[in-house]
Amino acid sequence: MKRSFLLFIFLVFTLAVKASSILINMDEDQKNHLKAYGIAYWSIRQNAEVSWLLNYRGGSFLIKYNKAVEDECKARGVSYAVLADGKVTAILNEISDPEVNMEIVKLEKSPKIAVYSPKSKLPWDDAVTMVLTYAEIPYDIVYDDEVLKDKLSGYDWLHLHHEDFTGQYGRFWSNFRTATWYRDDVRTQEATAKRNGFAKVSQMKLAVAKRMKEFCVGGGFLFAMCSATDSFDIALSAEGVDICASMYDGDAEDPNAQSKLNFEKTFAFKDFRLDQNPGSYEFSDIDVTQTRILTQQNDYFTLFDFSAKSDLVPTMLTQNHTRVIKGFMGQTTAFRKRLLKPNVTVLGENKGALEVRYLHGEIGKGQFTFYGGHDPEDYQHAVGDPPTDLNLHPNSAGYRLILNNVLFPAAKKKPQKT
Repeated sequence: MKRSFLLFIFLVFTLAVKASSILINMDEDQKNHLKAYGIAYWSIRQNAEVSWLLNYRGGSFLIKYNKAVEDECKARGVSYAVLADGKVTAILNEISDPEVNMEIVKLEKSPKIAVYSPKSKLPWDDAVTMVLTYAEIPYDIVYDDEVLKDKLSGYDWLHLHHEDFTGQYGRFWSNFRTATWYRDDVRTQEATAKRNGFAKVSQMKLAVAKRMKEFCVGGGFLFAMCSATDSFDIALSAEGVDICASMYDGDAEDPNAQSKLNFEKTFAFKDFRLDQNPGSYEFSDIDVTQTRILTQQNDYFTLFDFSAKSDLVPTMLTQNHTRVIKGFMGQTTAFRKRLLKPNVTVLGENKGALEVRYLHGEIGKGQFTFYGGHDPEDYQHAVGDPPTDLNLHPNSAGYRLILNNVLFPAAKKKPQKT
């Protein structure tokens, strides 16, 4: 009996010595890609040694063995393997080969995350908050009051919820001006503007956008989807110019607004033209929604392949188990390629349609990513539609792109210009 017990202890000790690391594979064999990001984030917060193996089995995570991490993988339904030292060494040697398009990135700091989102209930959801919640990655909600009080300085990463930074209330006036939610939103926004000393909502939203720009220039990471992308740049370009029709701010827009736009102030776009029809569900010609001819059956975009060893940032942002991603629509679906600034990096596009779906850039010491569309697993999400149940999409390639951005600021190796 005593010998058997001692043998058991010896075997356990031997396995523990050999159990060097936990590999969370991110290829097609992973049961839950989205929750795997949550495991990586949780492990960083526990001060575990976490490495992101770029281009290795879909961008896998390697974590120094810890029983708590293994238990967490089991609890969350995430596929993993426990590897001995010899196997880990072989993998790291393979990745380090200069002829192989792979790289190892240490993830050392769990970024503090803020989501810019209204406190009031609006009839649409947000893909980022849904996937953060599903992946069990913590975040705080901030909105205009917090941004104007310089609360962003306490965060590393900021997501812009479905938002209209031009002060035109999402251009929902034509179809929803009598809806209770729309009228409540207008009253709330106007009260917030007045409380913060602004005569118009458009002036407040511009001030908010400028604070966000300062956050990014100072070293912050900014991520936006759908209409928060183009309306953000439009607002910055129109500083000092009234681009809102009377139903939005009580007076007429400047008839010469187009000629007064300053594209030097924008993040990603230049030379765009405003849509000056106030009843149109569109801000400018940045977005291609109204002119594209794709259908759900042929709407796909392709992620670019980057050099992992020299183009580290875009490689991190495009990690996936597939290079071809299902398209999805939004108020801003995709970006007209000819309107991109030359220093913007295209991460994913539909080449045939000349539309960009996913882009990245640098501004000052910071970084930004714009992702077109509303919900990667709901092709044409309409106002009032129920939120997507991510339990049905644990391996969503489109949602993975969002979570790449969440982990990106955790990387030890500082991003370099590509």
